[in-house]
Parts: sequence; structure tokens; C-alpha cells
Amino acid sequence: MAEQEECVRNAIKYRSVIGVDLTVPEWEAATTAVVLCLLIILIVVGNILVILSVLTHKPLQMPQNYFLLSLAVADLTVAVLVLPLSIVDQLLGYWKFGSHLCRMWLTCDIMCCTASILHLCAVALDRYWAITDPLNYAQKRTLKRALIMIAGVWIISLIISSPPLAGWNDWPTEFNETTKCGLTVDHGYRIYSSLGSFYIPLFVMTIVYLEIYIATRRRLKERERASKLSFTRISQRSNKRAAKDLESLSNEAREDGCSPQDEEGMKTLGQRMRSWVSWKRSLSKEAPSEESATESDVEENPVGTIWPPNLDPTGDSDKTPTRSKSLKSPKSRRPSQKDVMTPTSILSMVLPSPVPRRKPTLNSLDIKKRISLSKERRAARTLGIIMGVFIICWLPYFIMYVVDAFCKSCCLSMKLINFITWLGYINSALNPIIYTIFNMDFRKAFKKLLRLS
Repeated sequence: MAEQEECVRNAIKYRSVIGVDLTVPEWEAATTAVVLCLLIILIVVGNILVILSVLTHKPLQMPQNYFLLSLAVADLTVAVLVLPLSIVDQLLGYWKFGSHLCRMWLTCDIMCCTASILHLCAVALDRYWAITDPLNYAQKRTLKRALIMIAGVWIISLIISSPPLAGWNDWPTEFNETTKCGLTVDHGYRIYSSLGSFYIPLFVMTIVYLEIYIATRRRLKERERASKLSFTRISQRSNKRAAKDLESLSNEAREDGCSPQDEEGMKTLGQRMRSWVSWKRSLSKEAPSEESATESDVEENPVGTIWPPNLDPTGDSDKTPTRSKSLKSPKSRRPSQKDVMTPTSILSMVLPSPVPRRKPTLNSLDIKKRISLSKERRAARTLGIIMGVFIICWLPYFIMYVVDAFCKSCCLSMKLINFITWLGYINSALNPIIYTIFNMDFRKAFKKLLRLS
């Protein structure tokens, strides 16, 4: 670390227009200041929206959302108390606010960033218990329990960040224009704080989210298997029922004196009926979103249905499916026998479902299952986003944090150090986006607060 401090001391200084020495050219300092100030504004606005949403929008006032409320408070504290002084320290290259403020600033930095990370761990555990033990945890998931866990997060964060204030540090007693306000490089404290602030929470989150992902995938497969099984059983029952009805109708027609031609015609129609059932089932299975459009095309007339190609009453299977306006009776049928079953009456008795506009129960249940599966797939993708962003933002910093204390010959450039440090701070801007953008209630609350609806 001594060699790295030498690198910092030998850094080139640039005189600004207002007579202040900077670590970078004035244009670069101005650009950096603008970008970082915009980041601070983004963190402040995003986390204030989360806080106000939970406090003012009743649908969000559930125990699990108080974890996000406290997370937003931690990230907001980082933006207000830590980042402004960090910008000044970065651009000047030294600390000009005295030793007491330096110690408080560093302690606040460690505590708030640790609290932010531990809140992510608490959210992961809450979701894990809710998914793996939903019945029992629903009784335990109370506001009191959530507040106890939140208090525990802040207490642990204070325990991790406070030892340097009690003397576990190597801070200078006096500050001048070459003195840096930096975290203690004591080996023991670096290991202790990095384990408590990042590596243990990372391990817990990885295991927990992996278990959640496995449980979600298992439930997806079980639901898909159950959905296919129930669909097959219902289809088989429907086909058996249709065949039985057609056989009964054929017997009745034979008893009433139908000619062989009539009986043969009804058998042909019965085969077409079964083809229609299979076609209708496959249509609803493959494209449930088009169900309403299909049903709206059905007119309330004596026959009123849409024919698949192999059930066209004209017998022309090459034509586009059309509406059947009427079905002509066979020529050999005796018109004096009014009780003889006609193809129209057979159609209305065997397949009454196409006529009403009401949606079939099977399709409604199928759609609900598909929506549920879609939600669980999105939840699995969200878990990947959460872990990916968390690791990308914080892992480089904590690797540097540990290596810096043990590698005396390592001399990283200040630009790289600043970039890695601010990459961790960016996580405070992304948290309110990741944890709320996928929640419809949060989106509604944001629109209401921003007067967008």
C-alpha cells in the first residue's frame, strides 16, 4: 500500500481556472462531475419513489415490501452522505475536510453499502422461504418479523463498520494536501469487513437463488406435465362421448326407418365431427390468445360454426374454411318422416359448444395455467438479472479491496480505482429499478406519483 500511496503522491496536478489543483484536466474533471452528479440524482429520485410508493400506495404495504423500503433508505443514504464528498475527494486527489469528518465519512460509507448488500440478502431469504414453504411462511410473514430482520441488517452493518472508530485502523492523525482519506489497510479488518459485507452475503444469495431457480423449474415442469395430462384425459373423454352419442343417434335413425344412404351419410358426418373436435382442441392449445377472435366469428344461427378444411360440408378440402349457412338433407330421405335425425340436428346435439359465445371452461383453465407458467418464467429470469447485476457491480471492488491490502507491489491507476469504486455505487441506482420495474403495483404507484396517469 505504501508503494500505491507513492503512485498517488507522484500523480500529475492540473491547475484549474479557479486556481484549484485537480488530478485530471479541467474538461475531464467537469465531465466527470456532471456524470457523477447525474448518477447521484438518479439514485435519489429512484429510491425516493420507492419509499413514497410503499408509504402511500396501500397494495404495496405488505411485509415483504418493507425490505425494499429499507433498502431504498440505505441506497438513499449512500447518495446523500457518501457520494458528494467522494466526488470532491476524487477530483482533488486529497482530503481537505479534516480527520473527524474523514472517519465519519468512511464509517458511513462502509455501513450504508453493507446495509444495501445485506438487504439484498434479506430479500433473497424472504423469497426463498415464501417459495419453498408457502403455507407455513404465510403465517410467519408478518410486519413484525420483517421489521426485526430489517433491524438485524442495520445492526450487523454497524458492527462491521464501527471497529475502525474503536481503534482498529491505521488512519493518519493529521491531514494536509497530500493526505488521502482511505479505508484502513489492516489485514485483519480487511478480511473481517469483506467477509461480512460481501463474500458471506454473496454465498448466501447464490445458494438461495439457485434453490429458488431449481424449485421454480421443477414447478414449471410439474405444471406443464399436469396440464398436458389433464388435456389428454379431457380430450379422450370428449371423443368417447361424441362417438357414443353418434352411435346412439345412428341406432335411433335406423329404428325410425332411415335408408342405408342416410345411415352412411351420418357415419361420414360422425367421422367429420371427430375431426372437428381434434381440430378445435389443437387450435385452442396452439393459439389460446386467438380464442376470443375465433369465437366472435361464430354467428348465432342454426349451424353457425367455422369448419376445418377436412370438415367442409361442400366436401372441398382445398378451400379456405368458411361458415356453413345450411346443410342439405340427402335426396333419399323421406320428407314425411319429421322425426328422422338430420345432419343439422346431429351437429347441434353432438357439438353445441361452437354456437354460444361463452368461452369453454377447458380453454379458460388452460389460459390461466399458461399465464401462471409465464409469470414463473419471468420470475426465474428476474433472479438471473438480480444476481448478475449484483456480482458485476460489487465483485470487482471487493477483489480490489482485499488484494490492495496484501499486494504491496500492486500499483493500480487512480482512474481504475475510481471506476471500480463507482461501479459498486451504481448498484444503488439499479436496485430500485430491478426490484420494482417487474412489479405492476410499483409501476402504478410510480405513475401516480409522477402524475403520468
